Amino acid sequence: MLGIGDQPTAATTDDAAIIDGTDATFMTDVIEASQKMPVIVDFWATWCGPCKTLGPAIEAAVTKAKGKVKLVKIDVDANQVYAGQLRVQSIPTVYAFWQGQPVDGFQGALPASQVDEFVTKIAALAGEEDEGLSAAVEAAETMLAEGDVAGAAETFAAVLQEEPENAPAYSGLVRSYIALGDLDQAEAVLNGATASIAKSAELDAAHAQLQLAREAADAGPVAELQAKVEADPDDHAARFDLATALHANGQVAEGVDQLLELFRRDREWNDGAAKTQLFKVFDALTATDPIALNGRRKLSSMIFA
Repeated sequence: MLGIGDQPTAATTDDAAIIDGTDATFMTDVIEASQKMPVIVDFWATWCGPCKTLGPAIEAAVTKAKGKVKLVKIDVDANQVYAGQLRVQSIPTVYAFWQGQPVDGFQGALPASQVDEFVTKIAALAGEEDEGLSAAVEAAETMLAEGDVAGAAETFAAVLQEEPENAPAYSGLVRSYIALGDLDQAEAVLNGATASIAKSAELDAAHAQLQLAREAADAGPVAELQAKVEADPDDHAARFDLATALHANGQVAEGVDQLLELFRRDREWNDGAAKTQLFKVFDALTATDPIALNGRRKLSSMIFA
């Protein structure tokens, strides 16, 4: 972000892709607006040197997104409330919001190419209607959900033969191998994704699911971990392991509840491990999954409390 007098004045209409935000308008400009489209918040200051590099880069990337993502620029000198609640400790700091929740972010000035990747990734959260092979992908997703993993894998693979860069199908094939328990093959498929889709929301979700599946392989017995937590509710390591074990057992909502409780008790434990793990779980779910929506809402209420 450039200093005063060094950059064009941002548009301020509600529908503009780039606007100046304040503490007073944060709920409207960011939380409410992100229910309809992803919103990126750039915390900056006029005296910040790196901000002068990042600002034009992120504005250019948002402009190229052509209305798929919104940018709200907040001067931290004049607006300190939400910067404090989001624990902005250095600037520039960038947060991305989707459906009212912070979903991603970074600190410092990144190269323009990385800024473009970040904005493209966030813009994709809203999704687009696939054409041509979308019906086949939808059918494969239904197969996967109903337990016909082999059939789903075949269908996803067939779609990819027609359209090798179909991110939903690619993600589906990875998730099929995860469901089959072949984590090495899932990783091999994931690593083979082309650069054009490697940073897509669908493959990010598949990557998160693979990470969770590998962690689940080392999860302890649920009953034993529950007993440890009941005996000592402040045994944070046991509660974290219990959340992992519950997720591995298919009890995703229960695992999320344990992570939220851990965050409530000590959000800084193990370098913020509860929050990091929650985002990993949310990333592994679809944006409209009730578990992700409810979990993000509860986490957001704790962050902004």
